[in-house]
Amino acid sequence: MMKRAILILSGLFLAVSLFSQQDQKKTVAGFRPPSVPLVTHDPYFSIWSPADHLYDAETVHWTGKRQALHSLVRIDGKTYRLMGSKPSNLEPVNQTELVVNPTQTIYKFANNLVRIELIFTSPALPSDLDILSRPLTYITWNISSADGKSHTAELYFDCSGEVAVDQADQQVIWEVNDLNGLKAIKVGSVDQPVLQKKGDDLRIDWGYGWLAVPTGQNPERTVGPGEQLRKAFSTDGKIPAFQDPGARAVKDGFYSMAVRWDLGSITSKSTTRWAMLAYDDLFSIRYFEDYLRPYWRRNGMNMEYLLPIAASGYQSLMDRCQAFDQKLTQDLTQVGGEKYARVTSLVYRECLAAHKITADQKGQPLMFAKENFSNGCIATVDVIYPAGPFFLLFSPALTKAMLKPILDYSASSRWKFPFAPHDLGTYPHAIGQAYGGGELTEEDQMPVEETGNIIILLAALAKEEGNANFSKPYLPLLDKWAKYLLSKGFDPENQLCTDDFAGHLAHNINLSAKAIVALASYAQICSLSGKTDESKTYRKQAEEYAAKWVSQATEGDHTRLAYDQPGTWSQKYNLVWDKLLNLNLFPKSVIQKEIDYYIKIQGPYGLPLDNRERWTKTDWILWTSTLADKSSDFDALFNPVYNFIQATPQRVPLTDWYIVDNAYKVGFQARPVIGGLFIKMLSDQNLWSKWFKQGEDMKSIKQD
Repeated sequence: MMKRAILILSGLFLAVSLFSQQDQKKTVAGFRPPSVPLVTHDPYFSIWSPADHLYDAETVHWTGKRQALHSLVRIDGKTYRLMGSKPSNLEPVNQTELVVNPTQTIYKFANNLVRIELIFTSPALPSDLDILSRPLTYITWNISSADGKSHTAELYFDCSGEVAVDQADQQVIWEVNDLNGLKAIKVGSVDQPVLQKKGDDLRIDWGYGWLAVPTGQNPERTVGPGEQLRKAFSTDGKIPAFQDPGARAVKDGFYSMAVRWDLGSITSKSTTRWAMLAYDDLFSIRYFEDYLRPYWRRNGMNMEYLLPIAASGYQSLMDRCQAFDQKLTQDLTQVGGEKYARVTSLVYRECLAAHKITADQKGQPLMFAKENFSNGCIATVDVIYPAGPFFLLFSPALTKAMLKPILDYSASSRWKFPFAPHDLGTYPHAIGQAYGGGELTEEDQMPVEETGNIIILLAALAKEEGNANFSKPYLPLLDKWAKYLLSKGFDPENQLCTDDFAGHLAHNINLSAKAIVALASYAQICSLSGKTDESKTYRKQAEEYAAKWVSQATEGDHTRLAYDQPGTWSQKYNLVWDKLLNLNLFPKSVIQKEIDYYIKIQGPYGLPLDNRERWTKTDWILWTSTLADKSSDFDALFNPVYNFIQATPQRVPLTDWYIVDNAYKVGFQARPVIGGLFIKMLSDQNLWSKWFKQGEDMKSIKQD
């Protein structure tokens, strides 16, 4: 998951404090996200607020680079700040509440004159891939009088041209467009280097950002240096008329797209205005010889057509998103408690925004994950694996869409090894494995890790669908992989696993557990494919390996890190699939001993990965805690993670790699793997089946 050359000493993080936790501001609503999702769609269109209050800091891309959004409001001639830290001399309307739901982020503000609700809605509805794949967020303002009196009001919003460039010294150009019922502005780079760059810490510099508002709301729109526009509005509630500034470097005054509304007189009845912020990347992924369009752009769709359609569906989508959020939050609370529901609601859009949904040449979906702030790889198998629970819960179509590219690559002549690859390249270029670099050797690989990952996910998909139709074309490949696990899986050689920042490890017991579970998973796939004899053979071998595993891995009240290392221990998160797939390979008594041991030795902010370091992974703790059958044990392991989220000083989209003693982030942020937190939902078979069945868009997705 990360270049193994990038090794970080955890002791450094224990010794160095970025700032005192006592200096942190208290959250207003009891739950303090490290960073708040605002506009969250894919690795390039992903804007966050890294602060407790929306007016405390400038909004940023998930990488931390500024992508500024601002909102101001004038009440009875006095201007207040709602979003963004500038102009800093303006008094904010006090933020009174923040609620982060799966598809919506809701801010509430109030003073003695007005109440304001500011809502960001990304309609991430997994049952409708046409809507889910739209790179479009609705921003809604609801404003009403707080004192029973009427007040004059004007409203302002701007979006920096930074959304369309990698670096602020790049030049951009603007257009104003009158679409069907909309007034719009678009911004894009002058050079338009479509899919020319690849890497990790990059932002998009091709395609076009769009700001669109309904004509019926009587908006005024313009483009100009953001500071000047906000100053003009704060002075007299006006903005200058649009005059095309020509090609400009964004940094030259931080040129912004802006809109202003005159609300007239507001009363205790809410006045609503809304806008759409969208990004059309034209082409999303280079997939070997093909340049893939985003999924929403099938059948000739473009942003000029999409924006009016999206506008006409505004109220319907608001209603659908609210209903979706309510139902999902109820089920999350039922299975894991209120704290679990808060955390998974926070990471719902974070997980999706680390992926890009594209269409192949036949119009079918292919989805690509990006390794954000680890090494920038695309379609990484040991990222797909921890993200898998999210997609196995919500979308059979997307589960297949993320597995198909790696399976097709593995089955092609491009891949020469008898085990699964690590990745498909460096985002957004899916042109062959990049991990290891140069001439690939077995030493560069994660053979048991990646092979087990794919087989387990395919078995989980087949279990829920009740058939192995998706796996059938790949059975020769899977059979080759299963044979590899038979010979190499029980006692792995000196290999890397997904936690590659810890280095190579021979005789890895957690990796051995993965291989055993994968062999039993392959037996299930064979059974559903009519290969009865093969199913029996692999099932029997998995059972024999599991018994041998218990005998050789156990040391007193826990299991070791490696077979040949007494006095060690590690999280056995891979065992969770034994429970979720009803494989019943490992005795419950062994699992309970592990859980009891973990609770006893964990740190204040969670359970370390193993005895070697004090770092951990957010996703793996959730997998480990899901092993527990008792809710009290789940809470005992999960609650420290919740406390970490509250305490971590790094204001970034939730990390999955941190120190359990002080809540400091080691590395990684905004990564696909955060979807692994949804694994607890899979432990309730009824809930898993309920959401899985709702997740297929039957109208536009071919099943197999």
